[in-house]
Amino acid sequence: MNRFLPPAFDLQAFARQTVLALGFAVDMPPEAAAEAAATKPDLSGVRDLRSLHWSSIDNPESRDLDQVEFATLETDGEIRLLVGIADVDALVPRGSHADSYAASNTTSLYTGATVFPMLPAELSNALTSLLENADRLAIIVEFTVALDGAVHSLSVFRAWVRNAAKLDYDLIGDWLEEKSPRPLKVAALEGLESQLRLQDQARARLRAFRHANGALEFESVEARPVTSEGQVVDLKLTVRNQARDLIESFMVATNSVMASFLESKGSLTIQRVVRTPKRWERIVAIANALGTVLPFEPNSRALADFLTARKAADPASFPDLSLAIVKLLGPGEYAVLRAGAEHEGHFGLAVHDYTHSTAPNRRFVDLVTQRLVKAALLGEPAPYSEPELLQIVEHCNERGNAARKAERTMRKAAAAVLLAGRIGDCFDAIVTGAVPRGTFVRLLGPPADGRVVKGEHGLDVGDKVRVRLLSTDPAHGFIDFERLGS
Repeated sequence: MNRFLPPAFDLQAFARQTVLALGFAVDMPPEAAAEAAATKPDLSGVRDLRSLHWSSIDNPESRDLDQVEFATLETDGEIRLLVGIADVDALVPRGSHADSYAASNTTSLYTGATVFPMLPAELSNALTSLLENADRLAIIVEFTVALDGAVHSLSVFRAWVRNAAKLDYDLIGDWLEEKSPRPLKVAALEGLESQLRLQDQARARLRAFRHANGALEFESVEARPVTSEGQVVDLKLTVRNQARDLIESFMVATNSVMASFLESKGSLTIQRVVRTPKRWERIVAIANALGTVLPFEPNSRALADFLTARKAADPASFPDLSLAIVKLLGPGEYAVLRAGAEHEGHFGLAVHDYTHSTAPNRRFVDLVTQRLVKAALLGEPAPYSEPELLQIVEHCNERGNAARKAERTMRKAAAAVLLAGRIGDCFDAIVTGAVPRGTFVRLLGPPADGRVVKGEHGLDVGDKVRVRLLSTDPAHGFIDFERLGS
């Protein structure tokens, strides 16, 4: 019996305790939803684009839908993309109760056990969500994708949209990769198949262009808990596929266009910056151990080529290599930039201008950016001063770190709960860390992380090993193993 495990570990209660301990609010002010429902948005200059075959691709359980997409083929071979972003500001004006709550937390928290939304569910899951067959206000970002993947001809405006089809990442990804037949929803709506095929062509162009410019491709390494009736029943890795690549490519392009639009208007912007890695020498050493020589100075194109080659050569170990490189690159952070100011840009995405604008239901920075954009469209002064934006950025960076800590804590707790009944079982694993404070492994299935506390001597990162589960402690996220054999 696991001596650490309480008789009944309440993961939802632990999630609430965790986020409260990190300084997040968890109780939405009761006035927020009613205030939003009574808000009458400004509709001046709003176009009507509800007749277009808009669609969205997301997780099947998602209700807080932030964007929809539509594409047309131009006579010169370029693909015109329209990305609609939920106009959250229309129902969440600055200074409202919902806005104040969002400004405090700055992000929705996805703990696996429960979701603590940034906005009232009546908004993010309904009134401001781009739900299927619902008329919604949106900010439209329009641009063309050339044959070589370059983005041109940008414009930004407000419009009414109507999502014709909420689609599923896995179903659409398998279909686009010819692993499964056409999904029923795609077959049911005339013109949707050709629309998605065209969007996929745009994805391929954007992806090739980004790779040529040094964008880095990583594989997901974080497992999310799968729950049923409040109990953890599995851990699942998010697998990249063509549908996820499509949405990611569109969002990178959209966020870059939005940053360029604000700069063209002389506006201040909040940009997401991943600086040139300070630990490049360690990245060089890792590549060298795998037979690749990287340049002495940081070079995103060389690193991108190395990652692509390693994914092809050893796909099983690529998630762990991804994790190591991501940690060495360091986290991104928000910065306030004046128009025309020089900065490092986003090293991992190989783009110079990059804001966050495509998830205003879930990230406060995106809502602030939306207000900057709407002011720029009207030719009005920015609704925030530079000192106010600097204060927002500082708070968002701090809350972002806290949110990542909360999510890490909950992943560990969920894995410990899942494995609590398997004390003594043996598993295949791979070593993911070997440092003075301990040796760590990830099980090949389920993908849980833990520490080797017996027989760890001589193990190094990348080693395959057989381990026995000794104990779990959900309240601290501890999973301890013993190495089998030598």
